[in-house]
Amino acid sequence: MLNRVLSAKIRDYAPANPVEQENVLQELMQHYVLSSLARAGMFAQAMFHGGTCLRIVYGMNRFSEGLDFLLKRPDPGFRWQGYLQSVRKDCLQEGIAFEVQDKAQAGTPVRKAFLKTDSIGKILTLDLPFERYQPRKIRIQLEIDTNPPAGSTFTTSYITFPVTAPVTTQSPESGFALKLHALLCRPYVKGRDWYDFVWYVARKTRPDLSLLRHALQQQGPWAGRKFAVTLSWVQETMDASIRRVKWTVARDDVQRFLPLRDQEGLRAWSVDFFLNQLARMGESE
Repeated sequence: MLNRVLSAKIRDYAPANPVEQENVLQELMQHYVLSSLARAGMFAQAMFHGGTCLRIVYGMNRFSEGLDFLLKRPDPGFRWQGYLQSVRKDCLQEGIAFEVQDKAQAGTPVRKAFLKTDSIGKILTLDLPFERYQPRKIRIQLEIDTNPPAGSTFTTSYITFPVTAPVTTQSPESGFALKLHALLCRPYVKGRDWYDFVWYVARKTRPDLSLLRHALQQQGPWAGRKFAVTLSWVQETMDASIRRVKWTVARDDVQRFLPLRDQEGLRAWSVDFFLNQLARMGESE
């Protein structure tokens, strides 16, 4: 039964090459994990956010690797263990065998865990459009911030595969604020962040500047400093960041996460393109 269901879903995605097919397989596994976390009560205390949330809940075109969460209220005592056991049990009943690894480190607010499965090709025999010449384990990273900056707003969204399940998600305005924080503070270039920035701008999303201020004061070059975070300050600071980015590196990071038909747009990525997007961000006000 599961073989037929997953094979039909893969046909719906219509992957154009083996890399895209691998992204599809990973996303299908992410859906199973999310539905299990919902069943286990995860969203009573946490919200789903980040690139995979934008993809699965809001329909963004790029694929994503991990599942990122924020606690609604700080809790240094949060542990993944019970949730990982629930995911492993639920998915095994469906025919998906996950290895679970809790990689949380004591004293760090961001707690990580990993789920790995080689069930596709072993337990599950799927009708795939492309052969997996070197089948590898599908790996999903789970990450949760147990001490998030104050001020995120959230709502209830729903996934409908493999079952209908409610998922608490960070609001787009809050998500944009934390994306700007990543762009301003991340010590390396991550093209997926810049892709998400364009996505938010295209939808005229207004970033929650109060949340951004809290995040900047908590972590990064501006930590511990009290200052006003205005749209003008964001644009000025982002302008400097955009001029420093090596856009070939940014394109290379995001390319494999895009459907083949959407990769052409990466040719436009440049200082001029992102300065144009930055100006458009001001138009949302």
